[in-house]
Amino acid sequence: MSIPTVHPFAFDPTYGMKLEQLRAIEPPEAPDGFDEFWQKRYRAAISVDPQPRLRHSELRHDNWQVFDIGYTSTGSFPINGWLLIPRKGQVRRGLVVGHGYGGRDQPDFDLPLEETAVLFPCSRGLSLSGCRQIPADASDHVICGIESRDTYVIGGCVEDLWLAVSTLETLYPWIAGRIGYSGISFGGGIGALAIPFDARIDRGYLVVPTFGHRQLWLTLPTVGSAQSVQIYQEKHGSVLETLRFFDAAIAASRIKVPMLIAPALFDPAVAPPCQFAVANATQKFNEIFILDAGHFEYDAMDRQNAILRDKVGRFFKVL
Repeated sequence: MSIPTVHPFAFDPTYGMKLEQLRAIEPPEAPDGFDEFWQKRYRAAISVDPQPRLRHSELRHDNWQVFDIGYTSTGSFPINGWLLIPRKGQVRRGLVVGHGYGGRDQPDFDLPLEETAVLFPCSRGLSLSGCRQIPADASDHVICGIESRDTYVIGGCVEDLWLAVSTLETLYPWIAGRIGYSGISFGGGIGALAIPFDARIDRGYLVVPTFGHRQLWLTLPTVGSAQSVQIYQEKHGSVLETLRFFDAAIAASRIKVPMLIAPALFDPAVAPPCQFAVANATQKFNEIFILDAGHFEYDAMDRQNAILRDKVGRFFKVL
C-alpha cells in the first residue's frame, strides 16, 4: 500500500480508520417515504421526452466520432454534453458517464470500450449545463435548494442522469437493457442515488462516491462539498432532514444490478467512511477495488488506475 503519510491538511484524511473498520460501516436507516420519494421522481422523469439534439463537434479523435449533444431534462432544463460513437463496429451498448464536482470540459477519450455509445452529460448548473439560477461553483451548487427535499438541486441532477438514459434509448432503441453508468466523486454519489430506481441501468461503476452516510458526512472534516454544507448548517440550522433523502448509502442498499465500486482509504475531499458506506451497502452484488487514496496523488496511483481500467473494460463488455 502507498497510503499518503505527508499531506497539507489540518486533519487526517484516513480519519484514523483501518480497512477492517471501514468494511464494517453500514448505511443508516432510511427515512419514512424514501422509496416513494424517488419512485415518484423517476416516474415523472421518464415521462419527459428528452428531444436529443446532435451536431458534429469541433473535437476530433481517431477512435471516436464526437458529437455535441443537448437534451431536455425535468422542468424543461436543457442539459448539454458530448456523445462518442465508435468509428469501427456497431453500437451494441450504451454508457452514461458522470463527472466530479469540478465539472467537465471535454469527454474522456481513453475508454476501454468497444461498440459503445458513450454519453457525457454535464449536470444541471455545471460546465456546459450552466445557468443563472444554479451556482456553478461546487461550494454553492451543493447547497442550492437544500431547504427542502423537493427543491434540492441534487434531485434534479439525478433526474438529468435518468434523462441521459432516455436519450440513449431514443437514439439507439436496440440497446435498451444494455446501458451502464460510470461516475466519480459527485458523479458516483449521483449514480448511487439513480441506479436503484431505474431498471434500464444494467450495471454501474462508482469511484470514490460522495453523499454516503449523511450523518457522518456532516460531521467529518473535509475540503470537499460536505464542508460547504457544514458551514451552511452552522448558519441556518440542521439540513439532515433534507439530506437523509439524498443519502447515497441508503440508496445503494436498494441496488440489484452488478456494481464495481472503488472507494479510497485516504481522501481529503470525500471522507472514506462515507465512501465505504456506499460500497458496503451493495456488497451482495458488487466487486470492491480499494484505492490507496482519492482526490490526491500517491505513489501507486498509476499502477492502481491501470488495474482498475482493465477491470472496467471487462465489467462493461458483458453489457
